[in-house]
Amino acid sequence: MTSFVQGRHRYLLPYDAELGDWARGRCGRAWPGNAIEIAPADLADEDIDVVVLQRPHELDLVSEWLRRSPGSDLPAIYVEHDTPHEHATLTRHVLADRADIQLVHVTHFNRLMWDNGRCPTTVIPHGVLDPGHLYTGELPRAATIINEPVRRWRITGTDLLGPLSDATPIDVYGMGTEGLHRALRVAPQRVCGVGDFTQDRLHVELARRRVFVHVPRWTSLGMSVIEAMYLGMPIVALGTTEASASIPAEAGVVSTEPGILAEAIRLFLHEPMFAQLTGKAARHWAQANFGIDEFVARWDRLLTYIADGQGG
Repeated sequence: MTSFVQGRHRYLLPYDAELGDWARGRCGRAWPGNAIEIAPADLADEDIDVVVLQRPHELDLVSEWLRRSPGSDLPAIYVEHDTPHEHATLTRHVLADRADIQLVHVTHFNRLMWDNGRCPTTVIPHGVLDPGHLYTGELPRAATIINEPVRRWRITGTDLLGPLSDATPIDVYGMGTEGLHRALRVAPQRVCGVGDFTQDRLHVELARRRVFVHVPRWTSLGMSVIEAMYLGMPIVALGTTEASASIPAEAGVVSTEPGILAEAIRLFLHEPMFAQLTGKAARHWAQANFGIDEFVARWDRLLTYIADGQGG
């Protein structure tokens, strides 16, 4: 959302403290002034060109809050951030039987794995605001970001952190990371659950670590690995989902063999100059492939197309 609201449009963000996840508004973020909080009860009176949805229940919320049906009464786009929750060959998307709502996947892998049915689909890859080349690599440790690593476990590759910590201590950032070492049954000196930081502080702390580790088995490409590349960090990543297509050889090591990943971590740990050069290549790749300008331009083209009624 931080990237999405960088465009030239007026973005109405439902806000109601009592509704929790369904109406969080700006979440206190330093977003541009054209990202405007609005009470759900006031949405029906607004002149809205297109509604952007991200969860199945939001289809019903459009009817409730805007008193219009998404797709038929109001142009609509549904952004799918995730891979299928069940078996990829058997899972139909919630919009698979609809042709009146545009479905946007955030990776080509996602679009491939979902059964999208007759729903019109496209892919708009992530775009990230450049946090700057902050990498120092001064700490001979690895960093990763995983939200709720215990609950999501094998999905996010949490179980791989214990063996990989034989190569170097790993600091794990994100929601629900406190006490992670106990779930992994390793010493806190090996896997340290650091907690959830603000983005600015997180970027600084990540950049002090020598290498970034990305181990999800089944998920979209994590924004965190893109941010790490922007910071100038070398990447060691599990070669699943979109990772192999998004992290080139010059930016780090991608493999489905945990032993190779561990050796790569050791290499970057003991060769700080090589780590620095690899991180610079990763940053150049991120700037060329995940830039905010191209992201906003792609969204502008799609929003204009849908709002003009050509996507229904």
